Amino acid sequence: MALAEQMGEVLASTATSVNMRERLDFSCAVFDGTGQLIANAPHVPVHLGAMGQSVRAIMAAWGRDLQPGDAFVLNNPYNGGTHLPDVTVITPVFAGDTAEPVAFVANRGHQADIGGTTPGSSPPHATCLEEEGVVLDNVLLVRGGVIDEAGMRRLLTGALWPARNPDANLADLRAQVAANMAGARDMAGLIARHGLGEVTAYMAHVLDNGEAAVRGALAGLAGGRFETRLDDGRPIVVTVSVDRAAGRATIDFTGTGGQDGGNFNAPAAVTRAVVLYALRALVGRDIPLNDGCLAPVNLVIPKGSLLDPDPGRAVVAGNTEISQQALNVLLAALGAAAAAQGTMNNFLFGNDRHQYYETIGGGMGAGPGFDGAGPVQCHMTNTRITDPEVLETRLPVRLERFGPRPGSGGAGRWHGGDGAVRAVRALEPMVATLVSSSRVAAPFGMAGGEAGAPGRQWIERAYGRIEPLTGRAEAALETGDLIVIETPGGGGWGAPPTRE
Repeated sequence: MALAEQMGEVLASTATSVNMRERLDFSCAVFDGTGQLIANAPHVPVHLGAMGQSVRAIMAAWGRDLQPGDAFVLNNPYNGGTHLPDVTVITPVFAGDTAEPVAFVANRGHQADIGGTTPGSSPPHATCLEEEGVVLDNVLLVRGGVIDEAGMRRLLTGALWPARNPDANLADLRAQVAANMAGARDMAGLIARHGLGEVTAYMAHVLDNGEAAVRGALAGLAGGRFETRLDDGRPIVVTVSVDRAAGRATIDFTGTGGQDGGNFNAPAAVTRAVVLYALRALVGRDIPLNDGCLAPVNLVIPKGSLLDPDPGRAVVAGNTEISQQALNVLLAALGAAAAAQGTMNNFLFGNDRHQYYETIGGGMGAGPGFDGAGPVQCHMTNTRITDPEVLETRLPVRLERFGPRPGSGGAGRWHGGDGAVRAVRALEPMVATLVSSSRVAAPFGMAGGEAGAPGRQWIERAYGRIEPLTGRAEAALETGDLIVIETPGGGGWGAPPTRE
């Protein structure tokens, strides 16, 4: 874990983009020689649970051609990616004269723009993957320590909807490569100090310990079934069956709605990340998130559903929105918590010169014995909000309001957390994009608790007109226009106390 944290420090200090340097929208992790997640820094859960599939995709594609000094890049959601702006760099680690890698280090970072039909690469109405940006699939980025910037630039600029600022992409990629170089160096040093056999044995111990910790948690849980509805009415359903004696469970999402014609599709790797996060959250011990946690679980994800769409489907909202909704349903089925805000409130704005992306926190759900926190980044996201001084220095906007949304948390014996209010004024013309959920279907309460308030958003034009926006929206902003976003509150738990 310390090795992964050091990778993150290198990445944050060498990146130039607001997304990575300020918002820390990246994740770093260590994998064993078979591509299983061993340890990570406490970064973004939706990244970490999916990255192992990307490592295994590189292993399958390159096989014995993997060499010391290599680094590979991909963002394909159907090879373990999350959505196209999340770009993963993977580096094999060799020990001495070993012919095959003994481990891998990898990081996944959200780049401000990777092309697509709207600035920021999160078009709210995309219907196919290519509309969301440049697809990178198992690309050799570095060989023998030399980065192929010319080849990468050709890929970034040669797509139907190319990257708007390839220089920024390459700058972030250099930082991501530097982080992996630090991780590979430290991993090789660990092996040199302790020996390959001992390091390999301890990687296996981490997996075994993760499995044992989850088995112990499952022994104290009851199964259950829960269903919620998205804003468009489609269901997400999960049934959890627990064998307490064996410390095993089946988590079955059968009954979930069919894949979306738009971009509300979560690739199977993202769904897997949701389950891994939930299991880790239920373990009452401090262990690294690792693939051993999934060993006691039989995971059933229906093909062609919102949670395992056909390759080529647009996915940008599946990573951020469907992941949050699936997590809410899973925790509810386990009796652990009411719904959190169920969205990441993806807010993007930009033009040909500037591109920016952020997620906005909201309310966490209450649970048996605790109030929900809020406003806070919830569950599957764990990024910072950009400091106002940095936002206003780097981008042509003014932050006019950012704070709690009082009373938006659901009432109950234990209250849901409040959402947030964020208002940003444009100082030059640009396009604003919002991809969000829980605008129609409010975050549900549990055990008699009330639902949290749904989110809402609007534009206050400079000339005085107020224009409401839907949860999925794209709008032109002129100089002086203000966009206001109110994020959802979390659901309450337990019936509110009665007044005498």
